[in-house]
Amino acid sequence: MRQLEEELGLSHVTAQVLVRRGFGDPASARAWLAADERHPPSAFAGMDEAVALVRRHVEAGSAIAIHGDYDVDGVCSTAILVRALRSLGAAPSWYLPSRSEDGYGLRAHTVARLAASGVKLLITADCAITAVEEVAAARAAGMEVLVTDHHAPRADGALPDAPIVHPSLCGYPCPDLCAAGVAHKLAEALGAPTAAEDLDLVALATVADVVSLRGENRRLVREGLQALRTTSKPGLRALMAVTRCDVPHLDARAVAFRLAPRINAAGRLQRADAGLELVLTADPDRALAVAEELDRVNHERRQVEQHMLFEAEAQVRDQAGAIAHVVAAEGWHPGVAGIVASRLAERHHRPAVVIALDGEGGATGSARSIPAFDLLGGLNACAEHLRRHGGHRAAAGMEIDPAAIDAFRAAFCAHAESVLTADDLVPVQRVDAVASGGDVGHALAEELTRLEPFGQGNPSVTLLIPAAQLADARPMGEGGSHVRFSVHAGGVRARAVAFGCDGRLPVACDTPADVAVALELNHYNGSTEPRLVLRHAQRCTPAPIDVVGEPEDHLAAALDVVDGPLEPPEPVVVPLTRGAVDRRGVGVAGTLAALVASGEPVLAVCSDTAARLPALSERLGGFALASWPAVEADPALAAPYTHVVAIDPPHWRGGAAHATVLAWGVPELHFARQIHEREYRLRDSLAALYRALRDAGGAQGERLAELLRGPGRPRSAALAGRLLRVLTELELVELDRSAGAVRVPAAQRTELERSAAYRAYQRRLEEGLAWLSEPTADAAARAA
Repeated sequence: MRQLEEELGLSHVTAQVLVRRGFGDPASARAWLAADERHPPSAFAGMDEAVALVRRHVEAGSAIAIHGDYDVDGVCSTAILVRALRSLGAAPSWYLPSRSEDGYGLRAHTVARLAASGVKLLITADCAITAVEEVAAARAAGMEVLVTDHHAPRADGALPDAPIVHPSLCGYPCPDLCAAGVAHKLAEALGAPTAAEDLDLVALATVADVVSLRGENRRLVREGLQALRTTSKPGLRALMAVTRCDVPHLDARAVAFRLAPRINAAGRLQRADAGLELVLTADPDRALAVAEELDRVNHERRQVEQHMLFEAEAQVRDQAGAIAHVVAAEGWHPGVAGIVASRLAERHHRPAVVIALDGEGGATGSARSIPAFDLLGGLNACAEHLRRHGGHRAAAGMEIDPAAIDAFRAAFCAHAESVLTADDLVPVQRVDAVASGGDVGHALAEELTRLEPFGQGNPSVTLLIPAAQLADARPMGEGGSHVRFSVHAGGVRARAVAFGCDGRLPVACDTPADVAVALELNHYNGSTEPRLVLRHAQRCTPAPIDVVGEPEDHLAAALDVVDGPLEPPEPVVVPLTRGAVDRRGVGVAGTLAALVASGEPVLAVCSDTAARLPALSERLGGFALASWPAVEADPALAAPYTHVVAIDPPHWRGGAAHATVLAWGVPELHFARQIHEREYRLRDSLAALYRALRDAGGAQGERLAELLRGPGRPRSAALAGRLLRVLTELELVELDRSAGAVRVPAAQRTELERSAAYRAYQRRLEEGLAWLSEPTADAAARAA
């Protein structure tokens, strides 16, 4: 990670994200950030044949029809091909199937209708890779066919007998292109002037179809989003206006949650060609009318969705304990079944199938999955109960005889039982990086935008802020369903919001919590500020902390100080940051947690383990803890640890030479000064110990150890030894080392400065305070 930080100029947090996503070396990380992967259309095997076929029919003036699909990808891929053929001089027609009347894909009755209308070349968009019989029928009817698709072929491996442009079947280097991406490549190969103009449609479809945003898709969406922000297409401009998009800052999330649902809604509930008309029209007035129509239909879709979800949840409750859920009812809209299936899979973390019965002996279903379950594989395993099915690992559709639903449910659940484990059914919040409170500001939010676009295969970044506290919670939004609050960590307070949480945070305010958040730039009323969006929070349940280097026998350790050398060995003086990662001022908790997450051994070094341990153990764990005096006495203590983290500054010049990470901030600096003064400003402590020994008439063994520890917070063995050494030198007490006993003779008036030990400790006090106010001043500047 450090190499990424240095060579690419990245923050520690962004470097963590890249490493966890598989871009640990600078070359691959640089390429990922650049997002400029591109491949020529000729990388499709068979593209030359497809281009020759299309050009022959264009030059001949043949009747050409584009058969698309009713979702966003089908609409956009159809539009791209229509616009490309128009720019080449053709006048293509198009056909988008009705979800309720035709169902998905190329159908025999559609083929017959197109043939009867005189179509000579049929180009499919986003469909027909499984339509072996239908393509054969089209050819038998006198049509030539070009199949462009990206879906999985049939389980038996049969393919249509026609030229095919398909990213994975044709060996294209980016096998995850959606149908619009495939259409774009065909348009490029044809030399259509519109190919570059339609990157806005490619981005819209790629995001909406939830294909992987890796490889060339990453470039297509990044460039396409920029094209969408400045698009000249009246329909897209009208749709962005109706949905109140922040056009200058339009991102993949806005496409997924504002634009795509409205185009999809037309295909779900009404006429899919409304979406196609929207993107093809050149009339701004007509574009606005269609955009408003789509907005109304989307509102209707949400109402239908809520009704269906309520009824589906009732069936799920009746299936309590099932490893997968298959629900069905008459009156449900097949166009909304997929959305309801998504909601069920998300809420219950189980594969979900939602089947709409038409009341006339037919049923159409949509299915959605969880990461561990291959949905298409599950449907293939149950194919004997289905009339027709197809899709992907995460989403699929089917047609089924209503009488077969119970048998299908049993077979589907049995297959799920055979491939899923109990752990697969537990939702997991994956984290990309551990961050401190001082990290989550505007600079990091801006830097993380370099990883966009976010979506499938490149999810938005989730940061873990460990040992944080939630505070200032206030309900917001319609009905108070959201919460506005703040996150306190590392001495920093950050603004945050939790959406869809019924007005309640998952942990009580002011309770130490590990908080998973997204960090985003919130653009509002002309201003931009960083904002955290809560994804998950839970009370801290840290692993144990292993305290090392502390003496087991307090009395023996104190007597060793009495007998030991008065001056510490001369330390090696090195610049404070030589060879060390400087994380001062950004927060101890995040720094420690990130290193623990690496799996490598971590030693945290502090001013006083007894004082630090109680608060640390409530919030953090999984590392060893030692004090600076212990490391000073035995530098080899740090040798077994890959990471030695200075959570408090050392009390002497050169102490930081032992650390690989400097993590203290202003609070830790103040704490270190307090501990140093307690350990070396001896006058009051000497008086208190002398009185205790005198009043006890001396002490021996455990009683002596008890008096040396003192009341309240125990004195360290080193401090007890210093006090006993000074009292012994001043002849205020008599020490019998062999017996472990102290006798207090008759009192004599004396001056503390008579003790060489006291004078040496005073020098150490002054040197330490000077050190803790000068070389560590950078911490104050960084954390201010």
